[in-house]
Amino acid sequence: MDLESIKTIGENISLEPIGSGVEIFVSKNHTFGTDALLLSRFAAPKKSDRAVDLGTGCGIIPFLWMRDKCLSKAVGLEISKEAVCLAQASLEKNRFQGSLEFYEGDIKKPFEYLQRSAYTLVTCNPPYKANGAGIKSSGEAALNARHETLCDLSDVISAAAGLLQFGGRFVMCQRPERLGEIFSLMTENKIEPKRLRLVCRSVGDEPWLVLVEG
Repeated sequence: MDLESIKTIGENISLEPIGSGVEIFVSKNHTFGTDALLLSRFAAPKKSDRAVDLGTGCGIIPFLWMRDKCLSKAVGLEISKEAVCLAQASLEKNRFQGSLEFYEGDIKKPFEYLQRSAYTLVTCNPPYKANGAGIKSSGEAALNARHETLCDLSDVISAAAGLLQFGGRFVMCQRPERLGEIFSLMTENKIEPKRLRLVCRSVGDEPWLVLVEG
């Protein structure tokens, strides 16, 4: 799929450089922020990992891994057709065919696309706001990205548990106020919290993000 083809999405599409000569397609509705960059690094994949990024959006996390040559193969699962189109176009532009795969699919039904108990690393940058909490974002794409309208924390962690093989790692980011909920759901799904990092914008500020590995 080339740039002319993805223009049919009807959004403002642009190329975003992410370093080392790699550029990915993003749009107004499907872009990325600092949290995704931090999560990709915190996950620290190994060359031997079989990795899945749930809710991958434009594919930023797998593309960062490919840029840094962290691993040889990765998969992204995303429910938005438009986001998957952007990721597929980026895949072709950067000639990562054979190293990356993107599937259009629902996190709540991961085994329709991905093999159960087959992965050593699962990552996710999920919606931060529980359904019904806070001011709703305008626009369907923004609403789905920021609010738990299509999936919630329980869905994400349950999917990760099913995809991971024994001894595999699940890595995610979320708002610090939901840390207790994350630990509880991890334990319910037999994922043991092992490592976390609180992120502050500057010294003395309250943390705005937490990175968790189980």
